[in-house]
Amino acid sequence: MAAARAQEAGETSAQETADGLYALSAVLMDADNGRVLLQKNGTQVLPMASTTKIMTCILALELADGEEYAEVSAYAAGMPKVHLGARQGQVFRLKDLLYSLMLESHNDSAVIIAEHIGRKLSGASADSEEAVLRFAEKMNEKAEEIDCTDTFFITPNGLDAILTGTDENGRPVERQHSTTAADLARIMSYCVTDSPKREEFLAITRTQEYSFTDYVPAEQEGDPVQGENTYSCRNHNAFLNMMEGALTGKTGFTSRAGYCYVGALRQDGKTFSIALLACGWPDNKSWKWHDARLLYEYGLEHYEKTDVYRKETLPALSVTDGVKDAVRLTQEEAELSLLLSETDEVRTELQLAESLPAPVEAGETAGWQNYYVNGELYAGIPVRTAERVEKRTFRYCLAEILEKALP
Repeated sequence: MAAARAQEAGETSAQETADGLYALSAVLMDADNGRVLLQKNGTQVLPMASTTKIMTCILALELADGEEYAEVSAYAAGMPKVHLGARQGQVFRLKDLLYSLMLESHNDSAVIIAEHIGRKLSGASADSEEAVLRFAEKMNEKAEEIDCTDTFFITPNGLDAILTGTDENGRPVERQHSTTAADLARIMSYCVTDSPKREEFLAITRTQEYSFTDYVPAEQEGDPVQGENTYSCRNHNAFLNMMEGALTGKTGFTSRAGYCYVGALRQDGKTFSIALLACGWPDNKSWKWHDARLLYEYGLEHYEKTDVYRKETLPALSVTDGVKDAVRLTQEEAELSLLLSETDEVRTELQLAESLPAPVEAGETAGWQNYYVNGELYAGIPVRTAERVEKRTFRYCLAEILEKALP
């Protein structure tokens, strides 16, 4: 009865938290494994404005060297505010543009980056828009790779956009630049926990102020030389100073998307990512900070890091046509920890093959120890054979007979 009351209280608290959010769509996620802990319309597809730039940044870090130089095209220079004010023909170091991208959210910097990498991927002769769309393709490939199934990137800066195409039957279809709060939180989780460039990503997005110059091509062969134009950037993620453990974040706004925010926080061994979409329109600029704090505080209060691994006593598994009737099984010990609340239920289920045909090699997968959280499969640890079992053949049987018969 007490457990039932606690579960009811937990559900009420979660619902009250969701009801207290201004955002139309929101998610609180365990950043270490992508498990959604709390959501409000978390799978609703919506535009995401400049929160797009976290994908642009992490992809640029993974695909290019920060010391490369990128030239500004007329197309990039024509991007609307907020922009760096780059002029056609200027040259910038890619690393500097990433600070411009993430601290000031400059739209032209996003396109300069995308063009530069897009041309590396599709060929130097690609025109500006073609190169940017090639980069957007890589953004979508990365989204799919990290299981973001409801995300579609068209622009590297998050400006509202619609792409017209045809379906498999040749009928016209339109897709907008969009994501869901669940996918956006998952992208942020990837940026801070799984990407090989996570430390570089955090270093950029946590920097408070940054200055750089443009470059001019060298008169002879060699790297460009430092120019005379200086640019300064200031971090506009005010939440970095609002709550202990705030790791990173990115704001966004367009007239279609409203105010958006994606962030991550690490405290007491717990790492959360959050995403807020359509969190008000002017003059509601501060609503996203209210919602961010509410989500993080809910996570810190209700969830604890818990190791759920349980070592199973494994039976021997039947072998058909083998020199032995059964094979021993083994399983490597694993660290399997996740954030759990008092109301979460974890169970394990051992699923093994009925039997294995000989010959059996040591290390073959014979089944899985599956872990379920609140009825949903969370993880599976393979169960393997611990030894080799040869097949019982006529030659094997004859050899056995002769060995026993001969002195």
